[in-house]
Amino acid sequence: MSSSAPRGLIGSARRALRVLEIVASEGDGVSAKAVARRAGFTLSTTYHLLNTLVHDGYLVRLGHGRGFGLGYKMGTLYQRLCEELDVDDVVREELGLLHRQARAAAYYTVLRDTDVVVAAVADSARYPRARPLDFGFHEAAHATAFGKVLLSTLTPKQRRDYLAGAGMPRLTERTRVRLADLSRELDEVRSSGLARDIEEFQPELACVSAPVRGPDNRVRGAVAFSVPVTEYAVRRSQLEHFVSEGATRIARVLAGSAGAGPASVSAI
Repeated sequence: MSSSAPRGLIGSARRALRVLEIVASEGDGVSAKAVARRAGFTLSTTYHLLNTLVHDGYLVRLGHGRGFGLGYKMGTLYQRLCEELDVDDVVREELGLLHRQARAAAYYTVLRDTDVVVAAVADSARYPRARPLDFGFHEAAHATAFGKVLLSTLTPKQRRDYLAGAGMPRLTERTRVRLADLSRELDEVRSSGLARDIEEFQPELACVSAPVRGPDNRVRGAVAFSVPVTEYAVRRSQLEHFVSEGATRIARVLAGSAGAGPASVSAI
């Protein structure tokens, strides 16, 4: 465990969560010895932690001595988190359709309290997501297109407070690290309805995002696409069209007015 961790943390809880993370990353069939080796725990401690997690339903012991896997209680926790993030199967299906039509990794993000969170991702081997932009990612809002969309909805004080806590680290040579520069861009995002990230989050990566609005016109989330920066230079107008249309379609789904199916958007 890190020596820089704040006081008051419970070491046994952190060790159990570490074991859970390792089993999740390794997949079904990971052995106790492998978990112990990765975690840096003794084998006896690892067995105690594994047995506890199995007993409480967070892990399962696979038959015929095949090791351990995630337990079924994890599904309940995942579903509850999706509900908190306003994501269901219909939203995920719509996002998957947008991914296929736009030929780009697609993201749906929300503002949860003051965290900009990736709530759903749709990608494929041909059009993969940008790592580490997975479900639950909640960092670098100042350097991502979807982060800019959601930051633009905050009041100046809320924005200052958020960035004071989250920071504005320089991730690439193009990352904005001055609040005044970012604030000017967010004013443009709010008026135009589009945000862009051209190599600000990662080199050679470009993203574009548009707000998802509720019936009251308040922003509920953001849809975003990511592609290699060279592809974005060629397909910019197409991607911006798709992301705006996609945000409108997700808004309809969330409002329960999608009707018999999603609005049509012709594939490229």
